[in-house]
Amino acid sequence: QVQVVESGGGSVQAGGSLRLSCVASGYKFRCMGWFRQAPGKEREGVAVAYTGGSATYYTDSVKGRFTVFQDGAKNTVYLQMNALKPEDTATYYCAADVGACRSTVWDQSKYAYWGQGTQVSVSS
Repeated sequence: QVQVVESGGGSVQAGGSLRLSCVASGYKFRCMGWFRQAPGKEREGVAVAYTGGSATYYTDSVKGRFTVFQDGAKNTVYLQMNALKPEDTATYYCAADVGACRSTVWDQSKYAYWGQGTQVSVSS
């Protein structure tokens, strides 16, 4: 049975930090990452990591503030979020794919497995 489980969300003030964790089981996942959905907005890609190497991908709005890193042996991906802004408030979802990360990394249909989401709230 495949499971994707996130943890680590919470509420912080602007400028604060949070770390999200995601553990997947059931397959060896080669591409794992984070997407988020704010109220009234579409879900968007945030950061993705290739678990077979060092490749990482970031959306422009989080570059320099967020870091995605992975432990491929444990099918685990983390998202270290620093300098958080109110606009980072959203439900964050972990996504996992058995295929490698490629140019389609932001295509949500690529990911067959998703977590239930964890809430991140940033107050000003």
